[in-house]
Amino acid sequence: MLDSTDLRLLTVLQKDAHLTAQELGEVLNLSSSQAGRRRQRLEAEGYIEAYVARLAPLRLGLAIQAFVQVQMATHGPEQSRDFAALVDARAEITSAWTLTGEADYLLRVYCADLGELHRLIHEVLLPHPAVMRVQSQIVMDQFKQDGPLPTRPL
Repeated sequence: MLDSTDLRLLTVLQKDAHLTAQELGEVLNLSSSQAGRRRQRLEAEGYIEAYVARLAPLRLGLAIQAFVQVQMATHGPEQSRDFAALVDARAEITSAWTLTGEADYLLRVYCADLGELHRLIHEVLLPHPAVMRVQSQIVMDQFKQDGPLPTRPL
């Protein structure tokens, strides 16, 4: 079970994962060893999956962000595995979800330009034998960045 201190620790780490045990202890009003042990326990129990750096897409030359909906013509396990492998192999597809509703998949894509997005859709996704339809929405502006998960008492 998570207590209120664990939840505060998770909230603080989502804002700044570089905090040392001493800095965490100061924020949480704990000793640095207590804060460090709590962090280690939350890592071991799977509450903290990874520590990552958030990169600036524009600085990397990735001017186009898009969401691509994919509707499948067939839904067998083999087609799903093949499509998942295709998605996993493409670096420009940064995340993917399976959905309810008309579209079967939602892909988040970062590309250098519209030509690159066009090639991804028309030369990679649409030729897949199980894909029936692809629809894309180009992001005009992301006014709220991907944020931390809400942490609250369970």
